[in-house]
Amino acid sequence: MDDLEEAVRAADAERVRELLAAGADPDTAGEDGLPVLCAAVAACDFEAAAALVEGGADPERTLPDGTTPLLRAVEGGSPAVVSAVLGEDPGARLPEADRARLLDAARRWYAAGAEAELRRLTGERGPARRRVVEEDFADVEEVTLGGLTVRDGYGAVLTLLERVFGVRTPVEELVARAVRHPEVTHVDWAESRHCLGRRTGETGTWRAVVALRRHPSPTHRLFAADYVAVRDWCVNVGADSYEGERRELHAWVAEESDVGVLVTLLGAFAGDPHVEGEAAGLSLAAHPDPRVRAAVPYCLGLLGEPLSPRARTALHVLAGDPEARVRTAAADMLGTGQTTAATRAVIADLLGDPETAVRHAAARSLATSRDRTRAGTAMLVALLDAEEQPLRLEAAFGLALRDDPRAPEAYARVGPLGPEFEDDPRVEGLWRWKLRNGPTG
Repeated sequence: MDDLEEAVRAADAERVRELLAAGADPDTAGEDGLPVLCAAVAACDFEAAAALVEGGADPERTLPDGTTPLLRAVEGGSPAVVSAVLGEDPGARLPEADRARLLDAARRWYAAGAEAELRRLTGERGPARRRVVEEDFADVEEVTLGGLTVRDGYGAVLTLLERVFGVRTPVEELVARAVRHPEVTHVDWAESRHCLGRRTGETGTWRAVVALRRHPSPTHRLFAADYVAVRDWCVNVGADSYEGERRELHAWVAEESDVGVLVTLLGAFAGDPHVEGEAAGLSLAAHPDPRVRAAVPYCLGLLGEPLSPRARTALHVLAGDPEARVRTAAADMLGTGQTTAATRAVIADLLGDPETAVRHAAARSLATSRDRTRAGTAMLVALLDAEEQPLRLEAAFGLALRDDPRAPEAYARVGPLGPEFEDDPRVEGLWRWKLRNGPTG
């Protein structure tokens, strides 16, 4: 077996790149006589496929059965693989007939469904094997029947092809593709949201999606809320439009009854300088569902920015919530802005919370807060005696941020750190302290 084929079949994209850089032919044929790109496509290995195409493999090469690697990718149903195999500027590069062929294939598979199309091709009557796999930060179902395996991401594949080929899909159709699979992590949902999100500054798109706030189906409302939560607020169509959108979101928060939709909608107010979420958060601080209350703290301010007295009071109340997830969220935000004596007392209580996540969040808030008082620093020094290593690390990091001369000793007390801390920015705290203060302070 050729080295390149072996690397592809081993799903070793890094090795594939090394071999290509060393002069391997990207269109090398495997033992089956097909270019190794087809093996990567069949295995749904988008990383190896991307490496081959970037290295010069021809995705439009006509194969003995009349297909191409790109067509096989489309029929395989993995949007990540299709994106990898499309290559640079496919809308301009591919002839119209080739674009039409790819779109027709995607529409056929999407309309029929993966299992039905596999049955048509194989004649198999037995049960299909199904499993959910993750690719490129989204989920897709993999279906195996009659010796063939595809991924049921045809809605996303069709949406992707239409977008790169300049076909403007109506908003209603993109929404329909998303809600066909009512999970926000599904590839069809994610690609529809991404496509609509790229239409920045278009009030028509915004209005068409947000009009779903009154749809009787919670899934449709959830899609609209998800779109709002991830939309690029930095690109807007003017102050008047922005103010109108903000008012509409506040009205939606007030009338929404579904908890999942409401939590997602609150994401539009979380940590975004272009959306004033305090009013929305305060209106829901006493909501009966802890999932909603846990989303409220992130709407009450921006990390590092001052909190209003009402927002800080609400955080203090939420820090005493019976649900650990709510206390954790409140602890996350307690270090925002200037820390008052009352907030310091709340953090001190949370550092003794029975739940690990709450203690760690409180330590993180204390360490990264603007609190430079003796009392705040003393709390960090006391944390160096904690049994839990993450708490000692937070304390050492907090002292380093404050340019405290005890930082080297604090890091020594943290103890040896495991590989899970390899990329942890807190580990670099001592190095940065030394840059500012010298190796001996």
